[in-house]
Amino acid sequence: LGRVSRVQRDSVVLPLEGPLKPGDGVVFDAGRPDQKEEGGRVYEVRRRQRPGAPDGPDEVTLTFGRGDIDFSRVHAGDRLWKTSDPELDRRIRRSYAAEQPQSFRPLAMEVSGAAGQPMVLSVEDELGNAVRVESALPLETARKQPLTEARLRDQLGRLGGTPFALGELRCRLAGEVLLPVSELNRLRREAVARIEALRARPARWTLAPPAPDGPGLFARPVSTEETAPAPAQPELIVLVRNLAQMEAALRAGVATLYCEFEDLKKYREAVRLFRQGQAGAADAASIFVAPPRIAKPGEEWILKQALSSEADGYLARNYDHLTFFAGHRMIGDFSLNTANPLTAEHLIRRAGLERVTASYDLNAEQLAGLLQAAPPSWFEITLHQHMPLFHMEHCVFCAFLSKGTDYTNCGRPCDRHEVDLRDRVGARHPVKADAGCRNTVYDALAQTGAEFAGRFIELGARRFRIELLNESPAQAAQTIAMYQRLLRGEVSGARLWRELKLVNRLGVTRGQMEMADARVPRWGEIEW
Repeated sequence: LGRVSRVQRDSVVLPLEGPLKPGDGVVFDAGRPDQKEEGGRVYEVRRRQRPGAPDGPDEVTLTFGRGDIDFSRVHAGDRLWKTSDPELDRRIRRSYAAEQPQSFRPLAMEVSGAAGQPMVLSVEDELGNAVRVESALPLETARKQPLTEARLRDQLGRLGGTPFALGELRCRLAGEVLLPVSELNRLRREAVARIEALRARPARWTLAPPAPDGPGLFARPVSTEETAPAPAQPELIVLVRNLAQMEAALRAGVATLYCEFEDLKKYREAVRLFRQGQAGAADAASIFVAPPRIAKPGEEWILKQALSSEADGYLARNYDHLTFFAGHRMIGDFSLNTANPLTAEHLIRRAGLERVTASYDLNAEQLAGLLQAAPPSWFEITLHQHMPLFHMEHCVFCAFLSKGTDYTNCGRPCDRHEVDLRDRVGARHPVKADAGCRNTVYDALAQTGAEFAGRFIELGARRFRIELLNESPAQAAQTIAMYQRLLRGEVSGARLWRELKLVNRLGVTRGQMEMADARVPRWGEIEW
């Protein structure tokens, strides 16, 4: 509405640049986010033309209710905003809260029949809903005042109190006939009631047949063509969360590493160390870095930071990653929720991913069905991980380990401390922060699908992942060595589960890989 010119003892003066009247709500904006805004409803608007400005806005004095405004907090130069207009509110409310409909839908009607037969009234609305009603009385030959189109329009057009209006009317009566007005009214009311009932029903869907040359959701099975050759022997991929775990993985001979660090600035150093450690190794050695799982508008700098590491590829975890890292090597993470072959084919062939991580929603039987429904080389299977329980904007590190309020002044205690959340039964759930200061809480117990690895290998799976969380370098080395032996067939899944639980006390369980109680149909057996 303008800027305050001066503040008086119980009023303010300003050149008014917009409509304002008593009763409207306003707020004074000093432009300082740390200052509480003053505002209230205008009690009186006193206008006077500003001297020397006959064509400019009127200068007005605004008064408010006693005690509504603390004028000591209002200053010359503050902007005045209009926040409420009761008259406008009333007008808008009348537009949707009136008892009578405010807009009408056209009804097309057709009347047919002959003397001695019932009269038929057919009604259709603009959505294609159609009804047909017949009179209980037969039409009679008219000696006077027959049912002309004008009389029918007058009688059938009486649709007051309904959301309809009479549109096209076709009269197909044979000869001059008549029907009692009461029966015409009954026909009209019954037809309108049936139309309203049809409109209130939820829309029904039908599966349209696919075009002969179109993709069609179920027109064809997914392509069985391999996109990239899979390794002859099962490969163990390790996700590490710090440089110490990474060094342990390199000493264990791991050729493919994923890095998920809290501080993305360390990715460049991780890439350098990896390439030093893999000097002279096979060309298949690769390091991928993971941007945070959550991506928000305005946080592209985080993705640019991951990209600047010049890693071999990137772990794509959401749609923004698919578009930002397009043209680079990408592996789809579990958060893309690939739970069926159609999704996998889209991500592989359309989004350009090398492979995707199977969804954590699948149990062992369903995962086996997925490997049979699409090329196994499309998939990577996580055999060992602490399941992420939930994400939150609240930063536990900043709240309890710092006197700061956000990343600008917290001192990044997440770089120096480890935090667990202890639940009511004493389980300690690790908390990790990401580059956006969001926290992820992980399950205290790691989960394993080691007992089903042999079956997955038989079905053609060759890439298996384990995810480290807060393991020490020694624990990481022990875990990696056990899974390497598992994939070579030197230990059983049951032995791995028991031994890791005993030695490292990681509390490994079967997790989402546990078999379903009832048999789950395979993809080819599902009837759509």
